[in-house]
Amino acid sequence: MTTAEPLGAVRERVLTALRRDIIAGRLRPGDRLVERELADRFGVSRVPVREAVRALVAERFVLFETPRRSVVRRLTPTDVDELFELREALEVHAAALAASRADADGLAALAELLEHAASATRALDAERITDINTRFHERVLAMAGNSLLISVMEPVDGRLRLLTRHNEQWPQLLAEHRELYEAIASGVPERARASALAHVKASHRATARKLFGEGAPERQGSQGSAGAAP
Repeated sequence: MTTAEPLGAVRERVLTALRRDIIAGRLRPGDRLVERELADRFGVSRVPVREAVRALVAERFVLFETPRRSVVRRLTPTDVDELFELREALEVHAAALAASRADADGLAALAELLEHAASATRALDAERITDINTRFHERVLAMAGNSLLISVMEPVDGRLRLLTRHNEQWPQLLAEHRELYEAIASGVPERARASALAHVKASHRATARKLFGEGAPERQGSQGSAGAAP
């Protein structure tokens, strides 16, 4: 006898798949999420689909245009600025902690991810690049050894992945991650902090240009704006 999949597990399966589709660009801004069609796609009832959509609204991937019409949300300049301000506040500090606490295993894991990233970059594999680059930052966060820092980042992990996908300067990303690796491996927290800050700011500019054009303004007053890397 087959045991029915618990409702919570079904919801998480649908939520994970839809979130992945949005991040990968298979569901694009403005695309409508129709409960009946999604229920048919996943072979489930409408209840877990409805709950998954509500979770995506809470995560700010989706919005309700009307009570019965949900669509994939477009990132606004404010969304992008706020997410990168969060990255400056947390990832830059995480890099400094990682430099002070790095061990051989952690550095080896980062180096392996860089090899995979180089292969994906040569192949121009956008989805794989996004996944590997996200895992690189997750590894740095783990090396920082601060569980509270990790828990603060978790709720916005999906939106950070979405930002990563919009930065298509892949060779530059790879070069910046190599520099960040070297800075962490040096064991000098200030070097790692400076490398991480330059990387976040460069990613901010590249993402804003891709989404909003060359003239997209960057909000002032974020950490390290004075004297930031060009």
